[in-house]
Amino acid sequence: MKKNKISKNWLTKQNKDLYFRESKVQGYRSRAAFKLIEMNKKFRFIKKNSLLVDLGSSPGSWSQFVRKEITQGKILAVDILPMKTIESVDFIKGDFLDNKIYEKIAIYFKSKIDVVLSDMAANTTGNKELDAYRTGELCLNAMNLSKKILRDDGVFLSKLFMGSIFKEIDEIAKKSFKNVVKYKPLSSKRQSKEIYIYCKGILRI
Repeated sequence: MKKNKISKNWLTKQNKDLYFRESKVQGYRSRAAFKLIEMNKKFRFIKKNSLLVDLGSSPGSWSQFVRKEITQGKILAVDILPMKTIESVDFIKGDFLDNKIYEKIAIYFKSKIDVVLSDMAANTTGNKELDAYRTGELCLNAMNLSKKILRDDGVFLSKLFMGSIFKEIDEIAKKSFKNVVKYKPLSSKRQSKEIYIYCKGILRI
């Protein structure tokens, strides 16, 4: 049993190193880029003419990837942290929950958009259950924003963690979107409770 445990830990570390090394080779700012790359291969939702907002974008690896895919659309990144410039990606520094930031997003696009991405996670406290709950709240807030700004067939993709708030998020998503899929990318750390929720097609009441 001990040998198997050591072997699994070794494989996990090697997988982590693989994505870390590959991010450096391909010029991505973090290994998180490969999570979005994998999910886009699975769901095929980022188009060359997509209008897309990347919430919690810093340091920018997700925006770097969508920049390669979107050649005729518009990309807006939003974060309370600064982010280094990415060609053809506009950036707003601020809290997306702030009404002024919401107004800036609406003015930027001037129409309903195609995709809302959120790879946000709350700052860790050491309490995993609390951290999962707070990240879940970010997911719910991003979902609420997406329902305001997405086209009827638009896509919302967000990080969350397995925990007490997971069931609530799943139930709200299923009441808000026609298609809801939970997915854990291979590039996510195996020991992590991180998972992503893919939602497509808003259910208008």
